[in-house]
Amino acid sequence: MDLERASMKIGIIGAGQIGGNLTRRLTALGHEVSVANSRGPHTLTELAKETGATPVPVEEAARGAEVVVVTIPLKAIPDLPSGLFAEAADGVVVIDTGNYYPRQRDGRIAAIEDEGLTESRWTEQHLGHPVIKAFNGTYAQDILDRHRPAGTPDRQALPVAGDDAAAKAKVRALIDELGFDTVDAGGLDDSWRQQPDTPVYGLREGVEAVTKALAEASPERPADFRG
Repeated sequence: MDLERASMKIGIIGAGQIGGNLTRRLTALGHEVSVANSRGPHTLTELAKETGATPVPVEEAARGAEVVVVTIPLKAIPDLPSGLFAEAADGVVVIDTGNYYPRQRDGRIAAIEDEGLTESRWTEQHLGHPVIKAFNGTYAQDILDRHRPAGTPDRQALPVAGDDAAAKAKVRALIDELGFDTVDAGGLDDSWRQQPDTPVYGLREGVEAVTKALAEASPERPADFRG
């Protein structure tokens, strides 16, 4: 028998396509969602009216939250306020959905390109808090359209990478609740396997195909994703 899942307090930083659609789905599932963006709560009135989420300043997005989703351009990560998670719930889990697009958006980041940091490890260092990498290769519209009950043959699987086993398990359970299977993609230093232009990036397949795609990834950064 399925026990009703407990409602969680979730903060979402970034109200673009991924952040907006996660806000829509997580509120629909009964979670208490606070959402923030760089332009201020007054710009989130429509999303709040549609979903019941609470618009807040970025500084307050993590207040009391058990899970915080950071879904903003990589170049904006260093501009986030310090002490962002100071008032979060004990053991707060931080999900990083970010990607490095040096040519299109972010500019060249030497630590990623020259020192070989994975994109999420770089983000983790700036946030000063461990992160779990998920949703970075997911089409935003799929969050609304492609969720399926567990056991459905065409259920899509998402890779999830991170170092903290308990945090990763919590994220995988949340993704399951959202209607997707997951594949453990290893630790954060292995998360290059799901960065842009890898076989799994944007893959709309199940567990077996996602597992295979992760195994086929190359650690060499593609030329189009070097600054």
